[in-house]
Amino acid sequence: MSPGFDRTDFRLDAATVVADLDELAQQSGGRFAGADRLAWTPQWLAARAWLRTKLGSIGLEPEEDAAGNLWATVPGDSDSFLIVGSHIDAVPDGGWLDGALGVLTALEVVRQLCRRQEPSSRLGVRFVDWADEEGARFGRSLLGSSACAGTLSPAAVAGLTDVDGVTLAEACSACGVDVLSTASAASFLTGAVAYLELHIEQGPVLLESGRLAAAVSGTFGVERHLVVFTGQTAHAGSTPMAMRRDSLVAAATAAVAIRQSAIRHGGVATVGRMTSAPGLITAIAGRTEMQLDQRHLDPAALTAMRDEALAICSETAAAFGCEVEILDIWSIPPTQFDPDLIEIARDAVAAAGDEYGPPVPSGALHDATEIGRVIPTVMIFAQSDPPVSHSRVEDSPPAALELAIDAYGRMVARLLRGDV
Repeated sequence: MSPGFDRTDFRLDAATVVADLDELAQQSGGRFAGADRLAWTPQWLAARAWLRTKLGSIGLEPEEDAAGNLWATVPGDSDSFLIVGSHIDAVPDGGWLDGALGVLTALEVVRQLCRRQEPSSRLGVRFVDWADEEGARFGRSLLGSSACAGTLSPAAVAGLTDVDGVTLAEACSACGVDVLSTASAASFLTGAVAYLELHIEQGPVLLESGRLAAAVSGTFGVERHLVVFTGQTAHAGSTPMAMRRDSLVAAATAAVAIRQSAIRHGGVATVGRMTSAPGLITAIAGRTEMQLDQRHLDPAALTAMRDEALAICSETAAAFGCEVEILDIWSIPPTQFDPDLIEIARDAVAAAGDEYGPPVPSGALHDATEIGRVIPTVMIFAQSDPPVSHSRVEDSPPAALELAIDAYGRMVARLLRGDV
């Protein structure tokens, strides 16, 4: 380790990070106007162009890998490096902090490193903005990070469609990415020793405990399916109730039963979208598609939830005279973060002014979920207040943002210093 790097004077400027966040939010009308950065759209490309300009202004040359992830590197004295980053894409009408907090704090990390007039550390630092973390358009989250981690099956996702019938392959191609050629993105992890991500919690745990920030222990596993119920379209007035094959009633009944199953298992289950055809008030729905998302921190419980939900769908379809087809969209097991890095994150949060508290699990997915499978990974959460996300009212107290940004910088500095 180069003796020139001194972590004692390495500090991130939280005010600069917040100013960058506000500048990005202005592209969508301001903090609480609702983010407009859906992946693989012109708005996302515009945010990316803005980010490229920010990186270029500090002397870095961004490059894009085969999966559309955006990288920039501050070299060290060796080929090894830390990865810092998150994602700039957002769900429709989303919040100003989700993903963006981590990306722009990582920008501040490389900005401060580029400004230093001392010998570099042994480790380099590689900034990343992951592509399509949210999966909001095609249902496949963590696309860019899973390509890097080697867990993406390009052929399995290329044909996924959005609500307008556009395929994922078509949307990516319009942005210069060939979905079927994303495997080479994994080369960008060669030499990585750790991945560090900062994010808002997106939930109530820290707020209820009075903590402004915390280390994260890991992320829930996910099972995601598309369930298609097929019945018979018929006239709403002339078809007796006992003779109906109503696909929408079957799907809705299944959704309620799946909710109860999740409660019994201590997990969560969400029917995020349900669409039926022909979609007329005067016609019984002959076909209904239901998107199902299930999550749990325990892999055995998650498997039990999945099996129970699929059985519920089959039984409910039969009870209402319908057929059912269950299509796998995506599944990912729970990810436990690196124990040593968790301790470093806990120390950093305490040094920044919060308590040395226990790590908290994440019910939400993050790019750290995928990257944590292949390199040591940890996250820090900032308190959310109100404790909601994927909404324009998403927010965090200034004190929580300042403390979490400071803690993240302390964690980076400790790893660069090498006294771990």
